[in-house]
Parts: sequence; structure tokens; C-alpha cells
Amino acid sequence: MEKPIGEITHYYGHLGVAIAKFNQAVKIGETVHLKGAHTDFTQTIESIQYDHKDIESAKKGQEVGIKVGEKVREGDKIYAV
Repeated sequence: MEKPIGEITHYYGHLGVAIAKFNQAVKIGETVHLKGAHTDFTQTIESIQYDHKDIESAKKGQEVGIKVGEKVREGDKIYAV
């Protein structure tokens, strides 16, 4: 069983950006699986922002914006692939 590494806390549909809180460090280039009741897709993290500034990685416990290729919902889980 996969163990979640984070969770979606908000989604900005007009931007295609999800706010995610990670419980471990992640960086650009890592592949993640986003899964929820109506969500199920895998993608590579191509962009991470903190406080509207591009960053290379997110620290454990940090809430960051990530660009997502599909709609996600609050509460969706993020898994490492």
C-alpha cells in the first residue's frame, strides 16, 4: 500500500495550481501520484512556488503551490512514485 507524502489543501482551477502540504521534502523532477475520490493521475513536478516565488524543492511541512495537469480537490492525497 502506498503511503501518502502530502495532501492537497486548495486548488486554483483558473491557474491549474494546487496548494499542497508535504510531510516530506520533494523537488522539481520527482514523479507523484495524485489520488482522491474523483482524482487519479500521475505527473512529474515541474514547478513549485512558495510565497509566489519559484523554488527548487519543498521542505517537510511546507505548504507550496504546484502546477497540476488535471483538476484536483481538497483532501486528495499525494504519493511518491
